[in-house]
Amino acid sequence: MSNLQARLSALPPERLKGIRRGIEKESLRATPEGALALTPHPLSLGSALTHPHITTDYSEAQVELITGVHPTPETCLEELMQVHQFTYRALADEMLWVSSMPCNLPADENIPIGRYGSSNVGRAKSVYRMGLAHRYGRRMQTISGIHYNWSLPEVSSGQYFALIRNFRRHAFLLLYLFGASPAVCSTFVAGREHQLQALAKGSMYMPHGTSLRMGRLGYQSEAQSTLAVSYNGLDGYAASLQEALTRPYPAYEAVGIMNPGGEYNQLATSLLQIENEFYGTIRPKRVIRPGERPLHALRERGVEYVEVRLLDLNPFVPIGITAQTIRFLDVFLLHCMLSDSPHDTPQEIAALGRNQHKTAAFGRQPGLVLERGDDEVKLTDWGAELLQDFAPIAASLDAAHQTSDYSDALRAAQALIEQPELLPSARVLAVMQQDFDNSFIGFTRAQSQQTKAKLLALPFSAGQQAKFAAMSEQSVRDQQAIEAGDSMPFEVYRLQYTSPERLGLSKAAIAPALAAV
Repeated sequence: MSNLQARLSALPPERLKGIRRGIEKESLRATPEGALALTPHPLSLGSALTHPHITTDYSEAQVELITGVHPTPETCLEELMQVHQFTYRALADEMLWVSSMPCNLPADENIPIGRYGSSNVGRAKSVYRMGLAHRYGRRMQTISGIHYNWSLPEVSSGQYFALIRNFRRHAFLLLYLFGASPAVCSTFVAGREHQLQALAKGSMYMPHGTSLRMGRLGYQSEAQSTLAVSYNGLDGYAASLQEALTRPYPAYEAVGIMNPGGEYNQLATSLLQIENEFYGTIRPKRVIRPGERPLHALRERGVEYVEVRLLDLNPFVPIGITAQTIRFLDVFLLHCMLSDSPHDTPQEIAALGRNQHKTAAFGRQPGLVLERGDDEVKLTDWGAELLQDFAPIAASLDAAHQTSDYSDALRAAQALIEQPELLPSARVLAVMQQDFDNSFIGFTRAQSQQTKAKLLALPFSAGQQAKFAAMSEQSVRDQQAIEAGDSMPFEVYRLQYTSPERLGLSKAAIAPALAAV
C-alpha cells in the first residue's frame, strides 16, 4: 500500500465530509460598450469596507463577491448566486465583466482606486492601493479571478504547508484545465513589452495560451522575483515574509511615503507594504482579529485554511465557476495533502515558476514539455498521470457523499486532456473567431450582457432582496461607527500598523529563522 493510500484509508467518511469551502470572486463593472465603469461603488451595495459579502478589490470599479463557509459545493454556489442577483439589481445599465482580463481601460491614471471612507482602516486600504499603483501600475490590478478557500478538519500547519508545496508542483494542471484568458484587449498592454500576437483590431492573444492572467503579463513583479519564499514550514515562511515586510527597498524608498503635496504614496517603503501584496498561486491563511496582521495570526494560531488564487473566471458560466470544478479542486487539494511532499529548494521554486509561465502562455501547444526534477515530461502525460492518481480519492469522496459526482469530475478532466479543443481557453478563441471577428471586447461584452440578462431573469424573492438590502444598510452604519470611533492621527496608525512588532516576531529573532529556511 502506498503512503497516499494508507493516509486516505485513515480518513473516515465523516472527516471527508468535513471539507469546508468558500469563494471570493472579483469582477470589473463595465459600461454597455465594454469600457471600465468610472462611477462610484453603487450606494445600494452598502459599504465596501464593512459589507460581509460585497466589497471592492483594487479598483472602485472592481466588485468582489464573497460567500461564507459551506459544507457542500451546492450551498456555496447558491449563496454566490444570490449575492450576484442582488448585485446585478444595483448596477443600472452597467454589467459585470465576465472575463479575468479587463475590459477597455482608460489611461492608467484614470483607473479609480477603491475608496473606503475616512476611518484609519479605510484610508489605509486606499493608501495601500495607491502604493500598488506606484509599484506596478493600475492596469495590472484590474485583472480579476476567483479565490477558493478550503479546509479539512484536524489538519496541522505542517500538513497545510505540505499541501501547498505539492499544489505548487502540480498547479500547471489547474491552469491547463480551467484557464480561460488566452486573449486581451490591446489597451491592457499598451506601452508594455509583450509576446502577444495581434488577433484583430484591439485584440491580442497567445494562440496556445490558457491563462494570460497567470503568465508574465499578469500578477508578476520583478521586485518580488527577488523574494525566495520557502513553504517548508510556518517559521521559515513567516520569517521570509517578515524580511520582505520590514527591509527597505531602494526603488520604493525613492517613491517615498508622501508626495510633496502631503498626499500618501504608499503605506511603507519595504519590498511588501502588507502581506497581501505577496503574489502567489496559493496562500496559507487564518481568520484575523480586528486590527491584527495576518502574519501575526498565523504565528499565534497556525494555518486554518488555504486560499487557492489561480482560477480564471469562466466566461461561459453565469457566476464564473461550476460545482464540477469545485469538486475537482477538492480532489486535487486532498491529493496534495495526502501525497509525499519533499521540502522545496530554490532550484525547484525557479523551475515551478518556469512551468507556470509556459503553461499560461503555451499550455495547449501540442507536445509541450515541462520540467519535473532533472527530467522533462509532456504536460498532457503528467496531467494524465495525476488524474490516475486522483481516482482513489474521488472514489472515497463519492462513497462518503453517496454520489458519483467526484469521479464524474475526474472523467470530465480526462476528456479535456484528450480533447484540448474543449478547454475553456480554446472555446474562448473559437467563439471569438466564429461570432465576433476575433474581437476580445466583442465576445466578452456579449457574454457579459447575456449573463446579466440570465441572472436578472432568475427568481429572486422580495424576502431575499430585503435581507441583502438590510445587510447593505447595516454595513453603512458599521462604517460610520468605525469612523466615529477613530481618534488616532492616521500617521500614528500607519506607523503602528506597519511596525515589525505587529508581525509577531522581534527583529532579533528574524535572522535565525531566515537562516533555517
